Amino acid sequence: MRIIRTAGNVVLWALAVVGVASVLVWGATALGLIKPLIVVSGSMEPGIMTGDLLIDVPHDTGDLAVGEVASLHSDVTGKTVTHRVVAIEQLANGTWQATMKGDANPSEDAEPYVVGAQAWQPALQLPGWGRAIVTLTKRTVAIPLAVTLLAFLGLTFLSSDPSRPRPVDDDEEPALTGSSVAPPS
Repeated sequence: MRIIRTAGNVVLWALAVVGVASVLVWGATALGLIKPLIVVSGSMEPGIMTGDLLIDVPHDTGDLAVGEVASLHSDVTGKTVTHRVVAIEQLANGTWQATMKGDANPSEDAEPYVVGAQAWQPALQLPGWGRAIVTLTKRTVAIPLAVTLLAFLGLTFLSSDPSRPRPVDDDEEPALTGSSVAPPS
C-alpha cells in the first residue's frame, strides 16, 4: 500500500509541476512577454521542423539584423510567419520593412513585412512540443487544470484514513472516554 501511495504522490507532484508551468506560460503569453508558436510548415527545415514549439520574445525592430530568424505578421496571410530576415530598412514614418525567406524555400516571401517598434524572435525551440504546450496554455484548459491540480495537491496533505487513530505523543496522557473507568482509590 505504501508503494502505491508513494507512486500516486510522485504522479500528483509531476502533474502539479506541469499545471503550474502551464499557468505560468499562459500568464506570460497574456502579458505579452512570450508568444508560443507552433511551426505548421516545413519552410524553415531542417533547422526548425514542422510541429516544433517556438517560444518567441519581443525585441526592438531596430536591433533585428539580416540573417536572424524573426516571427512577423504577414498582411498577405494574416498569420505570423517565422522566416530568416534577408533585408530590413527603416521607413520615413518610423516603421520598418523586412524582407524574409524560409530556409527551405527557393525564393523570398512574396511581400515585404511592415513592422512596428517591436518584432518577435525565437528564444527557445522545443522539438515536437508544439501542439501539447499550446493547448495547455489556453485559458479554458490552464485555469481548470491549475484549480484541479491545486485541489489534488491539497488533498495529499489530508489524512488518508480518517478512522485511523491519531498517534499519541509520549508526553501526552491518553484521553479517557466514557464513564466505565473507575477513578483510582
